Amino acid sequence: MYCRDCGEKLSLRFLENEGLVPYCTKCDKFKFPFFPVAVAMTVVNRDENKILLARHVGETDYKLCAGYVKKGENAEKTIPRELKEETNLTAVKWRYVASRYHDERNVLMLNFLVTANETEIALGEELEEARWCTPEEAKTLIRKNSTAEYFLNCAIPELGKKR
Repeated sequence: MYCRDCGEKLSLRFLENEGLVPYCTKCDKFKFPFFPVAVAMTVVNRDENKILLARHVGETDYKLCAGYVKKGENAEKTIPRELKEETNLTAVKWRYVASRYHDERNVLMLNFLVTANETEIALGEELEEARWCTPEEAKTLIRKNSTAEYFLNCAIPELGKKR
């Protein structure tokens, strides 16, 4: 681990109420770990009886639509932008469901239940396939033991709870 400001190798130092934290001796500062944030969207139709699953180009597993939060952007701006880019669907409302650190990509994932205005999908460059499924179908198709499966299982009990 290296300091993102000066490039010096970091060491671990004890910080009260925090435990061991990376420390830069050159900057003389604690350097808390930095990692990106992304949204994972459990996209549903207006009736909340269909869930959108997607398969990225070159992959075989079905996942949820997701995307990174850009610098200066908040999750609420990322949701409609990413959904439009990937599927050409319009997000009309969303609500937070859960979060999880995704170790494979060193990213904090924020899951939202997102209602799409329409159901006609037009694939962007990232996706090879996207399809609407019943919740039961989605549970069988989603990549097993994945962050996507975790978020899907968190979101399904929220279906039909109009807020």
